[in-house]
Amino acid sequence: MEYLVENEKLELKYQPGKGAWTYNIQIPNTKDIVGKWGTIKVSGFIDDYKIESKNLLSIKGQDKLISINGDIRKSINKDAGDFVIVTLYLLTPQTKITENDILETLQDANVLSVFNGLESDEKKEIISKITAQKIEETQTNMLIQLINRLSKKG
Repeated sequence: MEYLVENEKLELKYQPGKGAWTYNIQIPNTKDIVGKWGTIKVSGFIDDYKIESKNLLSIKGQDKLISINGDIRKSINKDAGDFVIVTLYLLTPQTKITENDILETLQDANVLSVFNGLESDEKKEIISKITAQKIEETQTNMLIQLINRLSKKG
């Protein structure tokens, strides 16, 4: 389970004009989580209120928001400006390809020896470019291209 926040004191905010997110909590350190609307879901607790499979709102370059509707506010007896204790975890963990994953995949594709024959700086640059990608699909495509390139050299 990958916690986004665990027992963290956060402010319940009121921001008119945000529709369902008029009352919200901004979840720290979440701006780099990538996903389309409906794919970033969390569960956990806001004070003692159990949250199950709730979408986060992405705002470009900012931390994600979770909406706090009237039922939740009434249940926890909190309003705008109040602080709540938040524990949330990602239901769909962001899986990224690691350096070990890359090397294992190259081994499975029988091209690791060709990769190991490259200059050290080139190997580091290739791994760095793949692991730096924020989207797993992009990482996978880059890895496939690398395997194809290495298999032609081998």
